Order: sequence, then structure tokens, then C-alpha cells
Amino acid sequence: MHQEHRGRGRTQEKPEDGGPVPRSRSGVVGRRWERTGDEPVTARSALGLRLLLAAVFTPLFVAGAVLFSLWSASAGPDDAPSAGSLAVVAAICAVLAVLAALDLAVVLRRRGRERDGRPRS
Repeated sequence: MHQEHRGRGRTQEKPEDGGPVPRSRSGVVGRRWERTGDEPVTARSALGLRLLLAAVFTPLFVAGAVLFSLWSASAGPDDAPSAGSLAVVAAICAVLAVLAALDLAVVLRRRGRERDGRPRS
């Protein structure tokens, strides 16, 4: 038996265990959880903007990581930004470069799926 769940002015059935809504009743192919917001069913992520930002910032953060690590390696013991602080900044740039590269890969994969006509995940 199903209980009814109200969410922002519409009634939806929810499984008894409170788990994810089955795909056959979710309203969108591949959706695991019921929709609770009032966004349109056809709402899409701004993949073009994400692609642009990831494409710009991945090489920028890689360059920053390389430059700060080289600066850290050549810094003397009495230099104003210490070698340790420059190494921390280099590590932060490296982590951000990895995150930007991962986002770039995800966006390219999603755009490829949309071009092929397969459902989004």
C-alpha cells in the first residue's frame, strides 16, 4: 500500500518504505528520487557554462600549481612568503586543478550522452 506525499502543491505517491521512487513512476527517465521542487521537468544544467569554466580554470590552476611549487623550491629561509606557505598555495592550486579536470570530464561525458540521444544521468 502507498501513502500520499504532498510536495509544493501536488500530490505524489511514495513507497511505504520511504525509499526512492521506482523509475517507472519517477516522471523522468533515470531519476532515482522523487521530484520535490517546482522546477520544470525539462530543466537542464548549464553545461555550456560549466564546460567554459572548467576549460579555462583547469590549465590556470595547473599553471598556478607549477609556478608556486617552483617559487617554493627557490625560496630562501628569510624570504617574505615562506617556502611552506608557497607550498600550501601550490597544493591548493593542484587540488583545484584536479577538481576542475574532473568537472570537465563529467561535462564532456554528459554532453556526449545528450548528443547520442541517451538519457542523462
